[in-house]
Amino acid sequence: MRNQPKYNFFKNTTYALKGLKDLIKHETSFKIELIITIILMPTLFIIDVTVISKLLMFISLTGMLLAEAINSAIERVVDLVTLEHHEMAGRAKDVGSTVVFISIFIFVVTWSVILYTHFQDYI
Repeated sequence: MRNQPKYNFFKNTTYALKGLKDLIKHETSFKIELIITIILMPTLFIIDVTVISKLLMFISLTGMLLAEAINSAIERVVDLVTLEHHEMAGRAKDVGSTVVFISIFIFVVTWSVILYTHFQDYI
C-alpha cells in the first residue's frame, strides 16, 4: 500500500505550481522552451489554418515543455539515488534527453509542414 494522502484538488494544484516554479527557477532548458512557447502561442490564434492543424501545433509546442519536465524529474531522481558515475544512471539520463530531442523534432516537423503548406502560395 502506498503512503499517499487523500486526493485534494487544491493541494495537488499547489504541488504542481510549486513544481512549475522550481522548473522555471532551476532549469535553463525549460526556461528557453517556455519562452519559445510564449512567443509562438499567439501564432495559433493569428494563422488561418484548420482547427486540427492548430491542435497539432499546440500539442507539439507544449509537448516540448512536458518532455523537459519529465527529463528534469528523471535527472533529479537519478541524482538523488547517486551522484557517482554509474552506467545505468547515465543511461536513464540519456533516455530522458532523448525524450526531449524527439519532442523538439516533432515540434519542428509539425510546425514546418503546417506553415510550409499554409504559406507555399506566397513562396
